[in-house]
Amino acid sequence: MAHIDLDDGIPGLPSLLRFRPETAGALSALAETLLRGPSPLARGERELIAAYVSTLNDCRFCAGSHSACAAAQLEGGMSLVEQVHADPDAAPISDKLKALLRIAAAVQRSGKDVTAEHIAAARAAGATDVEIHDTVLIAAAFCMYNRYVDGLGTSVPPDPRAYAQMAERLVAHGYGSAAPGPDPR
Repeated sequence: MAHIDLDDGIPGLPSLLRFRPETAGALSALAETLLRGPSPLARGERELIAAYVSTLNDCRFCAGSHSACAAAQLEGGMSLVEQVHADPDAAPISDKLKALLRIAAAVQRSGKDVTAEHIAAARAAGATDVEIHDTVLIAAAFCMYNRYVDGLGTSVPPDPRAYAQMAERLVAHGYGSAAPGPDPR
């Protein structure tokens, strides 16, 4: 049960966007920019970073929804996403993405945990400054989104298959579609 008067029938972030429409536009625009806007990182890779950080933060709603979005956009689907969550260094992803996920994990602990060694390893694996920047910003933003969703005790879908339906809508229409309005389910 949510800590404030939310519609528990609408899980996670969408319930908060509907509760406080004054902040919904900015939060949705940030997610749209980070996960779907111009970037040298593919959309699926950016969703994977968001899902990985959300998993590290134990945010069930964000981990579920962004894992489904990553799976829908990456070759290897949910099996690949689950391998990354279990052990990114053993997962069949590029060395560059492994290095970026290490940076994301450091950000999840504390921004000050990102070291020169993390950056050097990412650059040695082919990461550009923009990719490093985008990784840090996605990780930092998802720490905020995760704490927002969990800090107010939002609900999670009773059926885990709902995440695939959310992902289908988000992949097709973007994060602006998560703003207040008719129930997207």
